[in-house]
Amino acid sequence: MRHIVVIGAGQAGSSCVAKLRNGGFDGKITLIGAEPQPPYQRPPLSKAYLMGDMALERLYLRPHSFYEEHGIELLLDTSVDAIDTANNQIAVAGGMMAYDDLVLATGSVPHRLPAAIGGALEGVHVVRGLADVDAMAPQFVKGARVLIVGGGYIGLEAASVAAKLGLEVTLVEMAPRILQRVASPETSAFFRDLHKGHGVDLREGVGLEQLTGEGRVSGAKLSDGTELAVDFVIVGVGVAPGTTLAEAAGIALDNGIAVDAQGRTNVPNIWAAGDCASFPYRDARIRLESVPNAIEQAEVVAENLMGAEKDYVAKPWFWSDQYDVKLQIAGLNTGYDHVVTRGAAPGPVSFWYYAGDKLLAVDAANDPRGYMVGKRLIESGKSPAPEVVADASSDLKALLKA
Repeated sequence: MRHIVVIGAGQAGSSCVAKLRNGGFDGKITLIGAEPQPPYQRPPLSKAYLMGDMALERLYLRPHSFYEEHGIELLLDTSVDAIDTANNQIAVAGGMMAYDDLVLATGSVPHRLPAAIGGALEGVHVVRGLADVDAMAPQFVKGARVLIVGGGYIGLEAASVAAKLGLEVTLVEMAPRILQRVASPETSAFFRDLHKGHGVDLREGVGLEQLTGEGRVSGAKLSDGTELAVDFVIVGVGVAPGTTLAEAAGIALDNGIAVDAQGRTNVPNIWAAGDCASFPYRDARIRLESVPNAIEQAEVVAENLMGAEKDYVAKPWFWSDQYDVKLQIAGLNTGYDHVVTRGAAPGPVSFWYYAGDKLLAVDAANDPRGYMVGKRLIESGKSPAPEVVADASSDLKALLKA
């Protein structure tokens, strides 16, 4: 009987095994996860779950019974130590497990602060897994002083929850502006105003030099000479693809585990999907850290494991929830040279990225229509005139028919 093993019980791994069974694969499936919980949603961890608005069971992508009912062997709280590519085996749970095909859905790993600057002190947290959020949740009490290091979406989402719960929030971003790596100055300005309006002490162009404390963090020294008293720290300074197993096995890497358009690595019978995988996109190679990508790419890999020979065609989209603002992002803004703003806060507002006359991406804040129209335009290769987009009285839907 053919045996497919999937390493990584996150969104990609869970989507892959479900697609295999729903697609008619009748061989053996094993899904291996390092955490003790069955596959669960990660985006709500730093929002609804941390706020206490979502119970643990609602995080689960599928009931625990799903895996048993569908004949999927679920190995939780289990680490894989090595891949023996010559013999199609993995070292797991003190023994060797044979596979016919292996899918790496090993996700990403958060960057941590070096121990030399206090990163190992108690009370210094990252936001990645359930255990991380459970560890920090008791510290979210009104009046507590939290320092958030990093002004990307993870840091900003954590700041919004903390501010809503009445904490004293300081956020530092060493780059000249928040969201500098991923968004336009216009989008950055929108979120800067939003957070300052909710009382966040937001400091751009300021880095962290040292966390201090005896065993537990109690203070921070910043690059501008400021010293802060803090009760705990949240670190949101990006992630790296989970490539440790792949690298040790000699699998090719390129900003993640390099796969072809169908999800194959350079090693026979080994595939990859989700945050850990980089893949061909137009004339480049990209890696997307998003739930939609994890689901869609993993499902294409599952189909190809069943012989579909199907290329994965990414349709990048993302979202972020902060306070009462839902940001929806369509497309990739890489290479943009100007931005068109439609609308204005506190109403719906969207930022449209162009390279010359070509529409690349849209950031839509509380503007679902702008997001949906923008997404469809980008996917169809249409680029409306910037002046039409900028006119808030124009009919966006009419652009789809042009």
